[in-house]
Amino acid sequence: MTKLILGIETSCDETAAAVVCDAATREARLCSNIVHSQLEHLEFGGVVPEIASRAHAAHVDQVVAEAMDQAKLNYSAIDAVAVTSGPGLIGGVTVGLMFGKALAASIGKPLIGVNHLEGHALTVRMTDDVAFPFLLLLISGGHCQILAVEGVGRFKLYGTTRDDAAGEVFDKVAKMLGLGYPGGPAVEKKAREGDAGRFTFPIPLAQEATCDFSFSGLKTSVMREIQKQAEGDLARHGQVAADICAGFQKTVGDVLVQRMKRALLRFEEDYWQCNDVQKRQVVVAGGVAANVYLRGRLTDLCAEFDAEFTAPPLALCTDNAAMIAWAGLERLRLGLVDDLSIAPRARWKLEELRAASKA
Repeated sequence: MTKLILGIETSCDETAAAVVCDAATREARLCSNIVHSQLEHLEFGGVVPEIASRAHAAHVDQVVAEAMDQAKLNYSAIDAVAVTSGPGLIGGVTVGLMFGKALAASIGKPLIGVNHLEGHALTVRMTDDVAFPFLLLLISGGHCQILAVEGVGRFKLYGTTRDDAAGEVFDKVAKMLGLGYPGGPAVEKKAREGDAGRFTFPIPLAQEATCDFSFSGLKTSVMREIQKQAEGDLARHGQVAADICAGFQKTVGDVLVQRMKRALLRFEEDYWQCNDVQKRQVVVAGGVAANVYLRGRLTDLCAEFDAEFTAPPLALCTDNAAMIAWAGLERLRLGLVDDLSIAPRARWKLEELRAASKA
């Protein structure tokens, strides 16, 4: 019997709700997907946590109602409520979780607390039927990790960021160049006009045999180049800005390719040499996965390893509730539900889900 899951996402600056089902065809699985982007942060050049929390509180009930209307369903048809319970800005996570608890209790349906990162990780199983195990590059404004995904709630960490996440650095570079917020799309667009060979930036941790990331030094190098070239005023130097963006984006691509190549070798030894693995799967997820240039770099790398590269559709790379609903569905199938005592979490590592998956 088909299961219908309502998902709610409020971990950062997107108030989102969606309904998914476990239909046989991928096209039929997404019943609705509503995302309210908080424009309140534009004047600040970044997300202000208190403003985000208030905006979630103001909009979450309407966004959920729109998702149900778009799906043409009433609440009695829902089999469970899945809601982000971490990691994220604690105020926003609390707003969504409290709303989800109240809704689940009022309609008498199970509550499923979802790790936001697992939502990103499992999206490709909704959109592309990717089988376990697969190698995942999770790259967003707050996270940059390489993990082996063995199953629902089962992750093995190969590498993580030691300081800034890649998406965070895209935002900061855009701010330094006066390109606006959010910075990722702005830098990518500007880079298309630039010469990636004009400015060369160092690859962080290049000499270490690690799958970890570090982007703070790259950020500093870009800042110094901006100061050197334009003394803080790039408005009259559009080509300089474009070339800096292109060089920066290329360096990020170089870093990702180098670390993923190392992770691919480890993953091959851990999993692909097993006879029961039929297909080599590499997945990139998270907001930065929407960057077309970086997707191209990773696609080329996968071709070298005879691996299939998969990424969610661009609209499902950034924060959304469809991924939360789908992760909730996967957990419901395994009987992994929560009671109303579940607490919001600002930090919640994917590796910490392993015990829960075996409960």
